[in-house]
Amino acid sequence: MTTRTSAFRRLPATLAGGAMLAVSALALAGCTAPAASGASGGGPEIVATTTQVGDFTRELVGDSAEVTQLLSPGQSAHSFDPSAAQLLALSQADALVVNGGGLESWLDDAVQASGFDGVLIDASTGIELHGTDDHGDADAHDHDDDHDDAHDESAATDAADDDHAEHDDADHDHGAGNPHIWTDPELAEHMVENIADGLADVPGVDAAAIAQNETDYLAKLDALDDWITENVETVPAADRLLVTNHDAFTYFIDAYDVTFVGSVIPSFDDNAEPSAAEIDALVDRIRATGATAVFSEASISPKAAETIAAEAGVTVFSGPDALYGDSLGVEGSEGATYLGSQLHNARLILESWGVTPTALPEALQG
Repeated sequence: MTTRTSAFRRLPATLAGGAMLAVSALALAGCTAPAASGASGGGPEIVATTTQVGDFTRELVGDSAEVTQLLSPGQSAHSFDPSAAQLLALSQADALVVNGGGLESWLDDAVQASGFDGVLIDASTGIELHGTDDHGDADAHDHDDDHDDAHDESAATDAADDDHAEHDDADHDHGAGNPHIWTDPELAEHMVENIADGLADVPGVDAAAIAQNETDYLAKLDALDDWITENVETVPAADRLLVTNHDAFTYFIDAYDVTFVGSVIPSFDDNAEPSAAEIDALVDRIRATGATAVFSEASISPKAAETIAAEAGVTVFSGPDALYGDSLGVEGSEGATYLGSQLHNARLILESWGVTPTALPEALQG
């Protein structure tokens, strides 16, 4: 089994209050929220921000808790604005699970407006962020030899930082880092570990069930990482070229020694737009490097990617063959879960390099 590991930088684990939302939202947040519809037996209510952390949280709690996910499939986290109903859910939540890393720039306002006072769980805790212009710099994302040791070290630091539920008294500023940490399955493992650790502090949870679910799910993530590594290593490093829709795959690129040719939107914010000069420069890089494909993303319009691919004379992967970047897919799609999205992405990238992926390991079947 090929093992990749990461060095971690301790990041703040709490959110500070931000600017107040509208007075009407504050008033609504104080009203009685609609009854939860998921957990049986009156289990704890958990709010998760993004589709990825929502999926991780559901895998961990199973049917023992109600999980309300703020972002819908295909929705951008960069410009999200919670509705009054979502503020109501947050106001009564026992726990809030966030991606962290600066992704949810709107969250401080929502936390303060809703009056949330439950357990805050930051899935990015302990993970070193790449700089916004860093693509695959091995020095910035060095790998360690032991998943468990890194997790234990992070957990020990967490114990000294006992402020998951006391977020009103601390600042939450990850700085200008790339928050798309889930695109590396190994970092996804650490996100899951962070979430599981945080859920253990939520009153009413079944800690034993969460621990078992964590073990089972981490085994699947480990199998995913091994399968991607095994297949990518069949491609010479010089031929591992990737052109994406926006800068969402930095951690994937670093994890598997891929060369980042460029992105249609030269930003980790999927709401940005490329200039004519940036489009021309990307077309030139595609031609110069010999990259054979441009990948659109399921949550972003494919028009610019299709235009660039046509100008460069290469294949565009869009529609059902677009990658899942900022968001998971709708129910029934290949990207409806984190595991499904990563398998979908890896398969298409490998096929663009002329590789027919090997059969999935048993842990990832079914």
